[in-house]
Amino acid sequence: MPGTLTPSRRIFLRHAARLAVAGTVLPLTKPALASLPGARSLAFDHTHTGERLSLVFAVGHHYVPEALTTLNRFLRDHYSGEVGHIDPALFDLLFRIRQELGSEQSFEVISGYRCPTTNATLRRTRAGGVARNSLHMEGRAIDIRLPNVPLSDLRDAAKSVGVGGVGFYPRDKFVHVDTGKVRYW
Repeated sequence: MPGTLTPSRRIFLRHAARLAVAGTVLPLTKPALASLPGARSLAFDHTHTGERLSLVFAVGHHYVPEALTTLNRFLRDHYSGEVGHIDPALFDLLFRIRQELGSEQSFEVISGYRCPTTNATLRRTRAGGVARNSLHMEGRAIDIRLPNVPLSDLRDAAKSVGVGGVGFYPRDKFVHVDTGKVRYW
């Protein structure tokens, strides 16, 4: 029925309204948003830019728009600076992987979004491993690792979630995950 709110949306809005009435801004990295029922958070360390980020990206079935904007910027093409649109399902996938591992650690990001020019350059200058139609260009892929978690355990956790592609690159010390078709390499 139009105009009817689902229970999770009602709870989210009720908590948000209480915080607004109290004069509290909904910060992305503060406990206020994290304390809401169903809050999902992630933390990242970018290996190329040195930036760190920790935020709540969703509450219940609703993404936090400001968080998605922040994540798009954080996971920009670190070669060109171009900001792409990251598939929010990728964050859900990363959250599930961390749950599977029982880890609260920050993901170390090797590569997030890649513009077509960067992708083409990497294809020419690297000895393999860069797909012509890479899902990185669509904001649907990320190359990661977790400190103190063996890469094989990270790969296995990603595979056990059963969503998207999982690539294992032990020589380069990362695992690729994406929201494409289920496949492994």
